[in-house]
Amino acid sequence: MTLGRGRRWLVLVAAVVGASLTARLGVWQLDRAQQKISRQRSLDERALLPALRPAELARDAAGAALQHHRRITLQGRWLAERTLFLDNRQMDGHQGFFVVTPLLLPDGDAVLVQRGWLPRDFQDRTRLAPVYTPAGLVQVSGRIAPPPAKLFEFDGSELGAIRQNLDLVLFSREIRVALRPLSLVQTEAEQQVSLPAEAAAGPDSAVDANAAGLLRHWAAPAADVGKHHGYAFQWFALCALITGLYVWFQLIRPRVQARTQHPD
Repeated sequence: MTLGRGRRWLVLVAAVVGASLTARLGVWQLDRAQQKISRQRSLDERALLPALRPAELARDAAGAALQHHRRITLQGRWLAERTLFLDNRQMDGHQGFFVVTPLLLPDGDAVLVQRGWLPRDFQDRTRLAPVYTPAGLVQVSGRIAPPPAKLFEFDGSELGAIRQNLDLVLFSREIRVALRPLSLVQTEAEQQVSLPAEAAAGPDSAVDANAAGLLRHWAAPAADVGKHHGYAFQWFALCALITGLYVWFQLIRPRVQARTQHPD
């Protein structure tokens, strides 16, 4: 027995909506993959450009966007007491923290430096491994990047050392230091340029900056592009399945049954 006209229209609408939605999701995944490929291409191209001079570091968002992925070496002093640990960040497939610290520049502004990754203590989230932060003037090399990506959170009012996300404008007000509208992804250990007078004469003056204990295996933007292609294939396959089922059960099968019941 064939479906009534009203039910046939309902099935048609459901099939069109389902096929359209799954096709759109497939296109979205392909677009996400292309965005990451474009970012990777931009990173590779800008990495070949000469390193920026510290005086060229952007002071506004528009200028910062043009400098993303450029190499630069900055000198300044760590604001160690303002170090934050951004939770639920992955590196090499493991959960942990991104350690970020403002670097105070000679002109009084600061740059948020993504210093590296630290593993998480899964028995006690608040137990943090010590991170060595050298005092005095240091030289930090890396590439310019947007601020750390924001993750979903239920409450954006975190004020402790461990946070889910970081807003540069709010953080700048909190520490009462102007932050440039970008971040620096540190790619190698900082170099000690000078020590405070009280530390230079002490027994700890020879501490190596490599003792920070942070991983810097920063993932390339296009590292997981295959994941998006896989998701796109799944969505397109589901779209084809919905379309195929509709064509078979609503168009082909009724005609086959009609011919069987009323042969010529």
